[in-house]
Amino acid sequence: MRECFILRSDDLGQGKMMKLRISLLAFAALACAPSFAQEAATPATSAVEEQYSGPTVYRAEIVATYPHDSGAFTQGLLWHDGSLFESTGQEGQSVVREVDLETGETTQERAIPADQFGEGIALWEDEFVSLTWRDGAIHRWDADTLEPLSSREDYPLEGWGLTSSAEGLIHSDGSATLRVLDPETYEVRRTIVVTLNGRPLRRLNELEMIDGLIYANVWQAPFIVAIDPADGAVKKLIDLRDLVETIPVTGTDAVLNGIAWDAENRRLFVTGKLWPKLYEIRLAETDAKVNCISPSLLHRHP
Repeated sequence: MRECFILRSDDLGQGKMMKLRISLLAFAALACAPSFAQEAATPATSAVEEQYSGPTVYRAEIVATYPHDSGAFTQGLLWHDGSLFESTGQEGQSVVREVDLETGETTQERAIPADQFGEGIALWEDEFVSLTWRDGAIHRWDADTLEPLSSREDYPLEGWGLTSSAEGLIHSDGSATLRVLDPETYEVRRTIVVTLNGRPLRRLNELEMIDGLIYANVWQAPFIVAIDPADGAVKKLIDLRDLVETIPVTGTDAVLNGIAWDAENRRLFVTGKLWPKLYEIRLAETDAKVNCISPSLLHRHP
């Protein structure tokens, strides 16, 4: 098995590597393309520098911290008309709701049917559209009152994340394929195969459209990727490991999930399932590189 790493140029100069401990479970192998052949004839540092064409890596810097309902199994998050809107999961607990940013208090809320598991949410015109996981249901809600407007019960795919774009709704189902949907009929207009360093990137979860790129959580990973909808290539990787490590929540369910973008004020918010906090972050570009390297090369270049 190949292992995935973030390499920093200053570390490489000292012959050191900063390891991203990513398992198949945690990040679906990260889908990185190897940078070296097994019998590389040139030094590892030169090969990385010459061949690297992967995403730009950013670190997340915390701008502000806000309260978040630690009982919320966050599945979708967005910013609209001065408020956060959130969809949550778990059968019998799934809701769509409006949340006050400063207090974390719910200002209005509507329940998803108790036998359904809520998933992502998106705004289309003056309505919210929300998914369910394996129930085949898509619900529509009034964006002002959250009154239920309509439901469809025969959607054939799993629902994970949802966002909106000029093309229509963009849907994820946990695979490496995003689907652009007609916002009225939910028919698939086209598909987008997402790749990181040329290889499919699976477990795409919550989605948010920001400045023409699709930002996506990757289930059970402390990273957000930004995807070019034209060709599916990951253009940015946001490293949130430092933030995730501060979360005082344990358990496999309490993962990073939830991206909201306040376009007017250019604020980016993130949170997670069962997290007690929500964060405004800014992105700081780094010189890190995402690569897959044969473990044998690590022994040659300790």
